[in-house]
Amino acid sequence: MTNKRQALVTGANKGIGLAIAKGLAEAGFCVWLGARDRVRGEHAVAGLRELGLDAKLLVIDVADEASVNHAAALLAGEIDALQVLVNNAGIAADMSKAPSEVRMQDMKAVFEVNLFGPVRVTQAFLPLLKAGDRARIVMMSSGVGSLALITDPTSIYSSVNLLDYTASKVALNAVTVAFAKELQPLGIKVNAVEPGHVRTDLNGNSGVLTPQEGAATALKFALIGDDGPTGGFFGSHGRQPW
Repeated sequence: MTNKRQALVTGANKGIGLAIAKGLAEAGFCVWLGARDRVRGEHAVAGLRELGLDAKLLVIDVADEASVNHAAALLAGEIDALQVLVNNAGIAADMSKAPSEVRMQDMKAVFEVNLFGPVRVTQAFLPLLKAGDRARIVMMSSGVGSLALITDPTSIYSSVNLLDYTASKVALNAVTVAFAKELQPLGIKVNAVEPGHVRTDLNGNSGVLTPQEGAATALKFALIGDDGPTGGFFGSHGRQPW
């Protein structure tokens, strides 16, 4: 076992997740890169280690309960406590389909990763987080997770009409509030963040921000002090409307 601060980032083998992992490692954490694919995960870990950063792989499929429970058991055998959990893994189905055309099987697949994934991961790793003494949990949401923004004609997010992805992020914000209420007496802070329009595989690299820029808000709330907020939704310009 080690006394070094520990962090877990899901979906960390590329994009925003990898940028968050890099930032946490640079802040002095031993970072566990959660990845569904072992080969891709090992490649990402090797890249961080080449920079002199403390990174390790944790194979985990957030959509698979057995995989999540197995990963939690493995990590519990390696560390005493977890100080940071970033639920970053996310997917989108066919973003060109109108809501009336979305297949139910695709919507269920999106919810398994984007909504049920963060719930099952948070629940499975909660014993380690409770042992982490004032741990931090960050939920990677989206601007489309705000009902206020997607109904505001002046907001760019009102031009997006993705049934499955949007609904999963709106629900994730509610999950964030629920966990924040439960865990606040333990000093564990839980916040949702939206990274902005980042260039990732999820959107065909059509975004305007780099993964490093998109990771900034998540890193801020992974590292907040005891005087920081909990149960909130935040972007690069501060608190976001629900």
